[in-house]
Amino acid sequence: MSAPDVTALLAELERSQPDLAEEARTAVEWLTGGEPLETVTQLDVCEFLWYTLPLKVGPQGGDHERLARSLGQLLRLGGLDRYAELCVSPTTVQILRTYAREGEDAGTSAYQQALEATGVLPPDVPELQWSMIMGPEELGAHIACSAALELAIVAGEDVDRTALTRRWLTEPRADLGGDSWLNRVHGERLNRWVLGRGPARRELAQPFEVRLHAPVSPQPLPALHRLLSVAASGETLPLRLAPSPEALRLRDLAERELGAIRRDGAKLSITDYGLRLLHSRSAMWSAVTRLLLARGEHEFEVSAREAALMLLADGTLMSPAKLIERVAEVVGGEGWHPATSVEDVTGPVTDLVAQLTALGLAFSDELAVRMDRPGQLAALAALRAHALRPRKYVSSG
Repeated sequence: MSAPDVTALLAELERSQPDLAEEARTAVEWLTGGEPLETVTQLDVCEFLWYTLPLKVGPQGGDHERLARSLGQLLRLGGLDRYAELCVSPTTVQILRTYAREGEDAGTSAYQQALEATGVLPPDVPELQWSMIMGPEELGAHIACSAALELAIVAGEDVDRTALTRRWLTEPRADLGGDSWLNRVHGERLNRWVLGRGPARRELAQPFEVRLHAPVSPQPLPALHRLLSVAASGETLPLRLAPSPEALRLRDLAERELGAIRRDGAKLSITDYGLRLLHSRSAMWSAVTRLLLARGEHEFEVSAREAALMLLADGTLMSPAKLIERVAEVVGGEGWHPATSVEDVTGPVTDLVAQLTALGLAFSDELAVRMDRPGQLAALAALRAHALRPRKYVSSG
């Protein structure tokens, strides 16, 4: 059976229901973007009806329900009955009226709830959190996963959305030349990360594009493991840990930054989360490496710490003053206002080095800073997680 031709369908609709033809033409152009009608998926139809149509098509006071009905007639003529039903469904009517009566925020909330209920929206999986702002590869992966979910639902299968999405993302695909969608998305995100702000930053990051593609194997973290073991045993702290600056910083990190221990005077206790870290090397490794470029800090501070990790990731021996100077040069070229100075980056870099030293991932004193092999791997793991993070809209509030 040949694919429905939009021009022919519009001509047929013009003959049978001329009053709907112009609205149908407008709607289908927005829906397909000029692509063949056969490429349209349920996700495309839902996003058009429940988001694009009320917010972007025609004046705000326009008859969006009529446009939806017109599109439904066109789709029905093309044999796309399931999609035609969506155009006149109670859900679509309710969402369009919510936009009209209660405004964009209420309408968008109703759209998101309805879209999730369809089952065709690919969920976040351990290997990939979807971005709010997708590049071409990620958008292609998202569309492909949604189409796979739709086919499974239509076939009447008992769909495990997470398992199907993971399989669709990770399996090598002939249409991608043996590559997987996950590799494509990771490659796109790494490339975007490398091409960040400023030529000095790009030059520093360029060698990491290939190095960060493969996951980093979790490494043991003996200092933190010992501390959590003490907390789990309920022993009094001074019996096991000398109050060195590194030990105090490690205790503070475990308590305040990780939430893995609690203190009652000199006595430590371990939290449920701390127990999970104690019994899982991969969980401890992931938690610690995330801390090195913790989100929620000011973006400038994260940039300074990121530059320091890149500078130290090869085990280079540097003086603290030189490290701070080089970080200021790199971050200063990223266009921050006001212009970056050594004083601006001293705090973030000094705190990062203190973290690394307390964790046993680096040696540092007033003369030199250097990462050992576990520290270098921790730097790579932290940089990789940061580079592969999903893109989010930034709130102006």
